[in-house]
Amino acid sequence: MLDGQTCLVTGSSRGIGRGIAEDLGEHGAEVVVNYRSSEEAAHDVVDAIEESGGTAIAAQGDISKYEDMEALAERVHEAFGPLDVLVNNAGITVDKKFDNMTKEDWDAVIDVNLGGVFNVTHCFWDDIKRSETGRLINVSSVVGQQGNYGQANYATTKSGLFGFTRTLALELASTGSTANCIAPGFVATDMLEEVPKRVQEKILRRIPLDRFATIDDIAPVIRFMASEDSSYMTGQIIGVNGGMEW
Repeated sequence: MLDGQTCLVTGSSRGIGRGIAEDLGEHGAEVVVNYRSSEEAAHDVVDAIEESGGTAIAAQGDISKYEDMEALAERVHEAFGPLDVLVNNAGITVDKKFDNMTKEDWDAVIDVNLGGVFNVTHCFWDDIKRSETGRLINVSSVVGQQGNYGQANYATTKSGLFGFTRTLALELASTGSTANCIAPGFVATDMLEEVPKRVQEKILRRIPLDRFATIDDIAPVIRFMASEDSSYMTGQIIGVNGGMEW
């Protein structure tokens, strides 16, 4: 389904990013597993992809540093040639009520979740435009659609991806490449495990399907966005949230 396509998934050494990378690799893509500091975990992902018959490399780089992304682009080009699919998945949280949020807390999340998306997209922009199957896929969140208590910085960055996606979809349209965005609901990852159980129960009551998402609910949607099957879909925000209103 994705044979011959080179895909970069930022922040793919764990969580949703790992699931996306492994799924793309299992379906024929050449996968670049990006990580900032979790080198061993990133190589575990590469091993898993190769064991499934796929091809992958691990590539270090902090998306908040433009020079790191320039170096990452060189690494990708040396290994596989031009990129076809960019999945902007990497992000961080620094959760606090706005009363207690510092400028440093705000800037830390903005610099990674929006600044980092700019950096990596800008460094691979020409590749995506020139590819016959160019795909820009941004991973947002239901939090960007609804807001969430204690996450003013995070919600701002995730809603910002909507405007970013729709604008770049317009700018890519003449090339035939596309830009789309997925907005997952609450996914059962180690990040969710850190949320107190009473809060998890409160969230669960808001989900009509009465369960948290799994990574297997998210990765196939990304794979569809990366594939030729999605060639007439661009500028879209796809909610995968168990029926939560937004």
